[in-house]
Amino acid sequence: MLQIAVTGKPNVGKSSLFNSATLSEAEVAGYPFTTIDANKAVSHVDTKCPCKELEVECSPKNSKCEEGVRLIPVELIDVAGLVPGAHEGRGLGNKFLDDLRQAKVLIHVIDASGSTDEEGRPVEAGTYDPLDDVDFLETEVTMWLYAIVERNWERLVRKAMSERLDMGKVLHDQLSGTGVLLEDILEARREMETDYTAWEKEELVEFLGKLLKIAKPTIIVANKADLPTSAENIKRLQEKYPHVIPASAESEMALTRAAQAGLISYHSGDDDFQILEVDKLNENQKKALEYVRANVLKKYGSTGVQRALNEAVFDLLDMIVVYPVEDEHKLCDQKGNVLPDAILISKGSKPRDMAYVIHTDIGEKFLHAVDARKNMRVGSDHELEDGDIISIITR
Repeated sequence: MLQIAVTGKPNVGKSSLFNSATLSEAEVAGYPFTTIDANKAVSHVDTKCPCKELEVECSPKNSKCEEGVRLIPVELIDVAGLVPGAHEGRGLGNKFLDDLRQAKVLIHVIDASGSTDEEGRPVEAGTYDPLDDVDFLETEVTMWLYAIVERNWERLVRKAMSERLDMGKVLHDQLSGTGVLLEDILEARREMETDYTAWEKEELVEFLGKLLKIAKPTIIVANKADLPTSAENIKRLQEKYPHVIPASAESEMALTRAAQAGLISYHSGDDDFQILEVDKLNENQKKALEYVRANVLKKYGSTGVQRALNEAVFDLLDMIVVYPVEDEHKLCDQKGNVLPDAILISKGSKPRDMAYVIHTDIGEKFLHAVDARKNMRVGSDHELEDGDIISIITR
């Protein structure tokens, strides 16, 4: 399952976002309870399910469909709170860095209201600049990678030169366990103007900074967006950085809980809600809901929580959703389940790539594929598109 790390310093609402995003996911995960351990749980990204378009009733197995919206499980990691010097072991530094290892994308939660200082201690709203937190996270993770590479750097260079090895592969071996791919290293290396044999500390840190942005891209969640001091900071953040999403994790939590209680009709990511049981709401609850509607939903279009997950996966990781079936005519598996699975796969993937994602044996026995929408055979070089329904033919 794709892993997403939720990071940030203490008291910015990181755990609130984590909890609100995983609150109602028991059915999506496919097992009784979604908590994997103390800081891991299942959430989802969502996309339009083909069932409505094709006028069929789907029977999802690895995901869930709600009114034509397919909810696809992803694993969230609630990373230990980050403080300056984490890469040197300050705070829960080592725990924080270990939690990042297998994550493919980072959601960096910051306090857009400026009411927590660099270590997460409460200060007067608006007195701390949240823009300082963005570079701070990047620096900590880059220096974590630097610590792994630097201690053996000279030996690694000598090894690559004396044994005539590709330095990218040598670095990949050194960074094994961090979730960094060989292609990430090669791409970052192409962006450097000098050859690795001439790199000093400055060049090595620069290279690792580039590598981080490729291997573990970051989306910024400007949390506490409803507070008065947040609006100007959000504007400044969006002017300086890409992928900045205004959010209110507490509002998402309140709406999700109200929906679970049957008081309102609301799905994560909606731009509004409908009150179902007005008589069961007290005045404080009504005021709280109207506050969320006016200061979050109408102002920003959503609470930002679901948007952050979707953009992290579909935009930063550039992934698409494909639907494998065994019977291309009935769009089902062997047991007759219609559109049973929804698979996240990198944009540009081919049917053989999809086969390997399903199972190694299917990938190794791959012959060709059938596009069920067009009822047409496609070869191994066919580029898959978002929403494709594909039957894999094996030997």
